[in-house]
Amino acid sequence: MCGYPSDLTDEEWALIAGFFDRPDPRGNPGKYAKRAVVNAILYVVKGGIPWRMLPLDFPPWDTVYDHYRRWNQRGVWERALDALNEQARHQQGRAKHPTYALIDSQSVKTQYASEDRGFDGGKKNQRT
Repeated sequence: MCGYPSDLTDEEWALIAGFFDRPDPRGNPGKYAKRAVVNAILYVVKGGIPWRMLPLDFPPWDTVYDHYRRWNQRGVWERALDALNEQARHQQGRAKHPTYALIDSQSVKTQYASEDRGFDGGKKNQRT
């Protein structure tokens, strides 16, 4: 690997590596290292590029996308991010989970005339 800015450091990889272990160790262990696949996913996400434009020093784009999709379906990303968030909160001396949340549900009215008129029950405001 070339060492892209999106690549994980050894310390960062050590924090999340366990989340990418296979749930069933039987069968083919895989051709590519999980860290290389995660680095490729981060390259796509941080760079905002299409999967097919991955540089050739990463695993093939369809392999990377397949891993991303399967990990997403299994909730791997959410579990890893939740664990990192809990660890960061602990290091800051804060509670493991937030005690409250603020939700803004403001409705924005348009400035132009529209043919849509009526009542939007979800937003509880009159559209004119």
